[in-house]
Amino acid sequence: MRGNAISNMVDHVPTSSRKPLRLGILGAGMIATVDYGVLPNLHHIADKVDVVAIADPVIERAERAAAEFGIPQYYASLTEMLENADIDAVANLTPIPFHAATSLEIVRHGKHLVSEKPLATTMEGANAIIEAAAESGVTVVCAPPDSLFGQYAEARRLLDADTVGKVAFARVRSSHAGPGGGQEDEAWPTDPTWFYQEGSGPLFDMGVYGIHEITGLLGPAKRVTAFSGITEPTRTVRGGPFKGTEIAVTAADNNLFMLDFGGSTFAVVDGTFNVHASKSPKVEIFARQGTMNIYKQGSKLLELYRADAAPGLDGWIEPKSWRQSENEHANLLRRAIIVEHLADCVRTGEHPVLSAEHARHALEIMLAVSTSACEGRVVDLTTTF
Repeated sequence: MRGNAISNMVDHVPTSSRKPLRLGILGAGMIATVDYGVLPNLHHIADKVDVVAIADPVIERAERAAAEFGIPQYYASLTEMLENADIDAVANLTPIPFHAATSLEIVRHGKHLVSEKPLATTMEGANAIIEAAAESGVTVVCAPPDSLFGQYAEARRLLDADTVGKVAFARVRSSHAGPGGGQEDEAWPTDPTWFYQEGSGPLFDMGVYGIHEITGLLGPAKRVTAFSGITEPTRTVRGGPFKGTEIAVTAADNNLFMLDFGGSTFAVVDGTFNVHASKSPKVEIFARQGTMNIYKQGSKLLELYRADAAPGLDGWIEPKSWRQSENEHANLLRRAIIVEHLADCVRTGEHPVLSAEHARHALEIMLAVSTSACEGRVVDLTTTF
């Protein structure tokens, strides 16, 4: 019965005197339940977060997730959960087109918010969330989580320390082959059609990662110029329960754009569903005194090339001040790291690294990509973070 206790509820016992954040989950789909998602990994931070409720418009899905993860209450709507569950915060794990309206309802109810990316799909939606959160005095954290990972934090420190000199340009790889478009044995578990439709697409789904990464490293961008298009009007799902499904592509599935950071510093970023494989770094930064490579995974996550690393000697350097082992906690939490970030910010009062203002700036860039591509012009940006 919805809202009632489940017999196999997992007890979360805090390891400190401070009570954990009481969390509600909105959305019981992939990002909530898959092995790299939020719910399977929250038990690692049971001292910080206690999941007490989950809501999904498909009530059977909410019920299954509640039973699997020991969540005491489940609901058929966000409103029902907000009005009945004793929660401090909500993790908004709904599909992209629903983020703005549901997040706005959450913060207007005075609940802290952790949202999947993007924050919204319009600037009006993003502004409304930020304004309502300020009025309610609540904290907002927005994915993607990459800036929390050790290699990005260390890269930012090294750039701030002028280790490779003035940055000239960067290349950022931010794409894959699209949901249901990868290898045939990589079975996409749900119908991926909506990812290829207006209101979604690879910019909101994947380009957002590269935008957050490079702006997190170099700061807010000032201008955007872009090319966009649909590579093929129809896609066919390659594997999984929806194998063979034909999808009409209505959102641009191929986007390449340049960001101007001012001072002759540029970055080229992709947001496309056309990258089946790559051996290149996730981020390459080329500067006057060297090069910096950042990798998402593997045995080497961060490397530098320094001109005059020693007198008269150029060469590659692996930074000694940071080690991959420092990412063990992030690797353990996986997507749940965004929830931990919210809990830490609420507890300490610190402004989030994954702030709503940064997410709004990333959204403005994504919208500017579409404008630039459609109108064939450079688009000036107005937001910062």
